[in-house]
Amino acid sequence: MRGDEFLRRVRRIARERGWTCAWHPDQGKGSHGTLYVNGKLTVLRHVRDELKSGTLRAMLRQLEISTETFWRGR
Repeated sequence: MRGDEFLRRVRRIARERGWTCAWHPDQGKGSHGTLYVNGKLTVLRHVRDELKSGTLRAMLRQLEISTETFWRGR
């Protein structure tokens, strides 16, 4: 899964739950940016890069989004 697809899915989940969601590509080093969801944050690599499965799970854990919720509707 690429970073842009991850961002799209997280934004959809946040919208459905009424959470705040903000993507700041300029807040990070190099090609990294910061994603804020409902008071939680995670760092996202360049949105065109593929995310490794362990990285994806860690990011979901940081945002407190279950993997079942994330993959629902796929």
